[in-house]
Amino acid sequence: MIDPRIHSSRARTLLMLCISLWCLLGAAPGSAQPAPNIVLIVVDDAALMDFGAYGGEAQTPNIDALAQRGALFTQYRTSPLCAPSRAMLLSGLNNHQTGVASIPEILPRDHKGQPGYLMQLAPGVETIADRLSERGYRTLMSGKWHLGGEFSTLPNAHGFDQSFALAASGADNWEQRSYMPYYAGAPWFENGHPASLPEDFYSSQFIVDKMIDYIGNTPQEQAPFFALVAFQAIHIPVQAPAEFVARYQGVYDQGWDVLRLERWRKAQALGLIPEGAPLGDMHPSLQRWETLSADEQRTASTRMAVNAAMLDAMDHHIGRLLQHLRSKGVLENTVIIVTSDNGPEGSDPTDQASFKAWAALTGYNLDDQETPGERSSYGFIGPEWASAAASPFSLFKFYTTEGGIRVPLVISGPGIAENARFQQRVMLTDIAPTVFELTGAGALHPPEGAITGRSLVPLLRGQVESVYAPDEPIVIEITGNIAVLKGDFKLVRTLGPLGDGSWRLFDLARDPGETRDLYTELPAVAAELLADYEHYALTQGVLPVGNDFNPWQQITINATLAILSRNAPAFSAIALLTVLLIYTVIRKRRRAGAVPGKRS
Repeated sequence: MIDPRIHSSRARTLLMLCISLWCLLGAAPGSAQPAPNIVLIVVDDAALMDFGAYGGEAQTPNIDALAQRGALFTQYRTSPLCAPSRAMLLSGLNNHQTGVASIPEILPRDHKGQPGYLMQLAPGVETIADRLSERGYRTLMSGKWHLGGEFSTLPNAHGFDQSFALAASGADNWEQRSYMPYYAGAPWFENGHPASLPEDFYSSQFIVDKMIDYIGNTPQEQAPFFALVAFQAIHIPVQAPAEFVARYQGVYDQGWDVLRLERWRKAQALGLIPEGAPLGDMHPSLQRWETLSADEQRTASTRMAVNAAMLDAMDHHIGRLLQHLRSKGVLENTVIIVTSDNGPEGSDPTDQASFKAWAALTGYNLDDQETPGERSSYGFIGPEWASAAASPFSLFKFYTTEGGIRVPLVISGPGIAENARFQQRVMLTDIAPTVFELTGAGALHPPEGAITGRSLVPLLRGQVESVYAPDEPIVIEITGNIAVLKGDFKLVRTLGPLGDGSWRLFDLARDPGETRDLYTELPAVAAELLADYEHYALTQGVLPVGNDFNPWQQITINATLAILSRNAPAFSAIALLTVLLIYTVIRKRRRAGAVPGKRS
């Protein structure tokens, strides 16, 4: 892979000549059409049913129109955490092969730096941008990266010509500041160098503005482009402009118990799950809506309204991007992929006194009812709303239950049949090989055994019934949370705080909500899938995590260590001054208590 920091004028000139020649000659091999542009839109923490096309309450007309003009997938699965998902999307590899087996915020100390646990793309891992750049594509990125924050690990080092990237797991949506104590600030970078945000910044608007700028103002504008548009919506802090929030005030007043039932019914009506598939109970540790006071219900309803508004605002800006492509005459030759990195976010930061103190010190308002979603507000939906958003499935982000890993996928563009619906099982690792085949980039390298994903092009064109065989296991492991999917069955291990680390077996064909554990009833099936996992863990170098592992406790530990590390000089000075002060006080007291000696 070419080091992006090394650019001789001769090499650059030769590359531009090759690109120009390639563009003049045409397109992807075997196609009479010009090579398609690719736009990959990654939404942060959206549940399967959050988009209107999937039955959600938020107004997402632009995403819905893409679904109508293309393919909508109902059995698409991702990883339960953002950074591993992004690494897998961009490479076609499973997370352990990418070097991003988990996220740094919850990484146990003894895993740090181990093979597969680098928390950045490992040397030799090629991204979509790497391959398409070699193919003559302009490669552009704006938004959340979370795959490293050094020059050698940012998008500029992984095939992107132009990038404006957030290196953290999240940040404020209105200004350049951190959203959690783990980070000192909001680390934004443009083309590998620290960057500042404009005064009128709002994340969804800015991310699209930057991409529009890159598409229209890069060399070789006639060449096709690959654009990664990675939104902060709807990651915490959940924030949105007031005019969008106003649309959803009152929509969620009936509470999360009602929303769970409504989405379960819609899921059956839309064919997302079989008719009559059971809906499990919400986790017993979560609150029932009726136990909240009227004020608490009003606050909770408003938080969910802001969440829907943030989706609405994001879709509005996606519409601006689509209109820009239309005005340039390139929309008809652009494949657009829309998905989410994982299921809905169930964190409630107010559970921790230390976080509440940090929020107060940094000027965040955790219970803003006057200007919800606006500057300095700190929105989140919490585990109850996340459980409702993930309905008809179990749990949410962090967990490998269906609520954490089953999310939307829409693909639209040239060669994609309109209003197509696919119920076959597909994975996030399938996106990269799909893009490679659509663009002809796969011809650059022989097939590699390391790429675990499959191209969806044969499925999209009706050439195959499925890209995975019924007896082929698919394994996901993120810091001890595990899923093994094979045929109709799924083996799951769920850690705390909402799981106990036990293995459970479910028949997803009849029970997609994971309500009935078949582990003891079908011991042979359970043993087969467990053996599949053990093979995976051995070959992929999975490091063990005990049943008592709790990601929220690990976040607190890692945040504390991060604070101590970045403030080490100050803490050292304070410690030294404290020692000197104590020494001085003790010395003075000894002198004051000394009895003068007598002369002989």
